[in-house]
Amino acid sequence: MRLKNHLFWLAAFIAFFIDQLTKYWVVQTFKLGQTLPLLQDVFHITYVTNTGAAFSLLSGKVEWLRWLSLGVSLVLIGLALFSPLLNLWDQLGYGLILGGAMGNGIDRFILGYVVDFLDFRLINFAVFNMADSFISIGIVCLLIASLQKTPTSSHRSR
Repeated sequence: MRLKNHLFWLAAFIAFFIDQLTKYWVVQTFKLGQTLPLLQDVFHITYVTNTGAAFSLLSGKVEWLRWLSLGVSLVLIGLALFSPLLNLWDQLGYGLILGGAMGNGIDRFILGYVVDFLDFRLINFAVFNMADSFISIGIVCLLIASLQKTPTSSHRSR
């Protein structure tokens, strides 16, 4: 069997690797709760843990979120393996979502929480991580893909 959807696999691997590498760096470099202002009161690296989903949603639901991460990962792997060749934006979007889901899923299964560290204080946003970022970027890619698939009014048959 020949592997298809190469961009999907590449995006998933890179997203997962960057997520795990940055979390490892934060855990090895910072004490829990420690913050490093890169731009004072705008952007900090702050080491916190999160038992919820992206951006601290569903806090404390780690058991349920473990299985959700696993389920999403398996569905996306199945999609890439068994569907026809996906277009570029679908491959990129689904791959980034898989990498992020696997990154946070591994944390939930092994640690019981997710390591977060990206702290945008200017807009008082929840502390998040690279996996959350990749999932969000993946969703934007899927929106772009869906817009490209939507027929415009001039192309519709009458």
